[in-house]
Amino acid sequence: MKVRDLITIKDLSISDIEEIFALTAKLKSEGRISKDEPLKGKTLGLVFQKPSLRTKVSFVVAMAQLGGTAIYLAPEEVKLGEREAIKDVARTLSRYLDGIVARTFKHGDIIELAEYSTVPVINGLSDFSHPCQSLADLFTVKEKRGKLKGVRVAFVGDGNNVCNSLLMTSARLGADIAVATPKGYEPDKEVVKIALDFAGATGSKVTICTDPEKAAAGADVIYTDVWTSMGQEKERNKRLKVFKDFQINEKLCSKAKKDYIIMHCLPAHRGEEISDESLESPHSVVFDQAENRLHVEKAILLLLLK
Repeated sequence: MKVRDLITIKDLSISDIEEIFALTAKLKSEGRISKDEPLKGKTLGLVFQKPSLRTKVSFVVAMAQLGGTAIYLAPEEVKLGEREAIKDVARTLSRYLDGIVARTFKHGDIIELAEYSTVPVINGLSDFSHPCQSLADLFTVKEKRGKLKGVRVAFVGDGNNVCNSLLMTSARLGADIAVATPKGYEPDKEVVKIALDFAGATGSKVTICTDPEKAAAGADVIYTDVWTSMGQEKERNKRLKVFKDFQINEKLCSKAKKDYIIMHCLPAHRGEEISDESLESPHSVVFDQAENRLHVEKAILLLLLK
């Protein structure tokens, strides 16, 4: 890859993503343990402001399988930007570590970490972007469909960080994407502009609407995420009312192609953004998608740290 950090999908060229996907497929086919331990002696720091299951475990396991070590720094240990200035944390950790994964509330915190760090910084999630997730998502779609060009992805729910990254990655790789959100919960306007620019180059179709059935019509992939993200808990009751018609269920999925797949980045609130029946459906590839986080992140770590 030509980049040093992975902050948003905007940072990556098509060839960068193709390189990640090719290496991901190779690593996945080789199995869990890399015999040559390509990251032996390397240490990755996980600087998290938010709790995590998949991001924490997948990066720790990824480093272990590649022969390296990961150190988890919990929110109360660092208090990024409170106990100590972000630029001081970045410069200090750069003296100890070979790479940093940051999981923050504010996207600006990751940008500042990368600005002052002398080692690669990977965005493990921010309020704006979740690039590792969307790379695993599109890798999964390619696995299941054999291609990305012309595949129709429907995202139904909140226009959040996951939606932002899915929009950019789909358009960058030539997949059509339709996003349906309630009015006032659309994806970031700048992200939509970036996605449209990408689509102009790849021939992808980008649709933003407020009708979930319109988005799901003829879809190969139906994707959703939680209606209330971490940090939005006070809005929960309001969001349950606003999003009630945006659930992934059998009725909505009937609008998709017969061989559609269901995706969710997890954690799932069963009975809210997705019905239990849909999550457990034979169409669901949610846990294949979760597994691919590990393989994609191994590829990213090798490309940035080796």
